[in-house]
Amino acid sequence: MAQHFLLSARAKTLSLAQVMRMTDEQAETTFRMVRWPETKGAPVCCHCGGLDAYDCRRPNGAPRFRCRACRKDFSVTSGTLFASHKLPLRCYLAAIAIFVNEVKGKSALALTRDLGVSYKCAFVLLHKLREAIAVEMKGRVVGGEGRDVEVDGAYFGGYVKPANHKANRVDRRLAMNQTGKRQSVIIIREREGQSVPAVFRSEGAALGFIKDRIKPGSIVHADEASSWDGLHARYEMKRINHQQAYSADGACTNMAEEYFSRLRRGEMGHHHHISGVYLLRYAQEASWREDHRREANGAQYQRIAGAAMKRGPSVDFCGYWQRHLRAMA
Repeated sequence: MAQHFLLSARAKTLSLAQVMRMTDEQAETTFRMVRWPETKGAPVCCHCGGLDAYDCRRPNGAPRFRCRACRKDFSVTSGTLFASHKLPLRCYLAAIAIFVNEVKGKSALALTRDLGVSYKCAFVLLHKLREAIAVEMKGRVVGGEGRDVEVDGAYFGGYVKPANHKANRVDRRLAMNQTGKRQSVIIIREREGQSVPAVFRSEGAALGFIKDRIKPGSIVHADEASSWDGLHARYEMKRINHQQAYSADGACTNMAEEYFSRLRRGEMGHHHHISGVYLLRYAQEASWREDHRREANGAQYQRIAGAAMKRGPSVDFCGYWQRHLRAMA
């Protein structure tokens, strides 16, 4: 029997203990190498791009540099997702390691215990990491001539608690008895390739998005839902009726179902509530985890840290708790 990837040595190239044993100097060096790989960690001014900067930190103060060209100060996290950070740099590296090593996701409540921070801090930090990995999916188009692409949708949110007595219960499938918060997560997943998630009010509303994200000539696999009938005019379609079989005549959506399995397990086992304005971020996280599930956790760690350092200040959570901005408005 083949060994599961998570049991292999390749899946365990990074441990949280390695990160927590870092000194402050080692953590700073790691951040500098990730932020400025082209200069081998030498500071580059985030204001003017100048290469001539010197260390101007105060005694026992945070790392800080001053550019000789524009005379402005900056730190290793200035202009990144971690700008204006309050925690030691080692805590941010530890948060990334914890985020990577969790297969189905990490709850903010659990992260508060791991790092000894407030729930607000953990909540914002995790969403900033999700924002960083979402950059990989921006504008992504999958498929191509003869390539197999699977499309499927699943509904999240809008739970209606049933009444205690059976006589008082209503049919929760009817629109008149729903909360209006129910949304559909759409996944487009190329076999042996990458995936693209999105959130819409219904599966039928996603047809335009799907056509933009799947290249012409692709072979599209979908289930029997009538929402996908509009794709027949553009692609070669293979449909599978799940009431009869999971796969038949070369048609199946098993990889799309794998994605929803991961997302559902993350919802039920970790997050418990992922609907509403944050649903897309959780959907993108599950997509990223599926796409990189066979990648060494050390490589995942470097990938997320690099994405966070290349990304500017958060568009969703910069000033969120101070109500300067409304997240996901």
